[in-house]
Amino acid sequence: MSTVRVTFESKLPRTPGELWRWSTSVRGVDAEMAPVLKLDFPEGMREVPQDPGSLGKPLGNCKFLLFGVVPVDLSRLTFVEIEPGRRFVEQSPLLSMKAWRHERAIVPAADGTRVVDTLEFTPRFATRIGAWFISRFFSHRHEGLQRQFRERRAAARVT
Repeated sequence: MSTVRVTFESKLPRTPGELWRWSTSVRGVDAEMAPVLKLDFPEGMREVPQDPGSLGKPLGNCKFLLFGVVPVDLSRLTFVEIEPGRRFVEQSPLLSMKAWRHERAIVPAADGTRVVDTLEFTPRFATRIGAWFISRFFSHRHEGLQRQFRERRAAARVT
């Protein structure tokens, strides 16, 4: 088993605050994952807790449901670092992974914001298949981010 490291980046025409709120909300995570996976969050959870007291403690069990129906993995959702408005690190025990670390950074940029996801993981089995799936899945998440936040322009201008 070997550790895989991949990074995904999107530059979006939105403010860091808007993208931080999206990235730490259950609604935003659900939208990015759909329709491939649905994460069954702990009951009542609407956003990632941002108080230091919750760091390193599992927030509850989360089932990953393929196409919103078929259970394919289980996570004990755990955040180990958080810099509100800037970045978080989720390092949750997963049934499918010997090790899992997901960092999302929200970085101000000229004319917008960069969203950078860095993943380090060690699948328990089938490393190549796991690496392929995680890479495709996070590409899908970034495609969803780009669709959600692409610049919208008026079709016509009256002068």
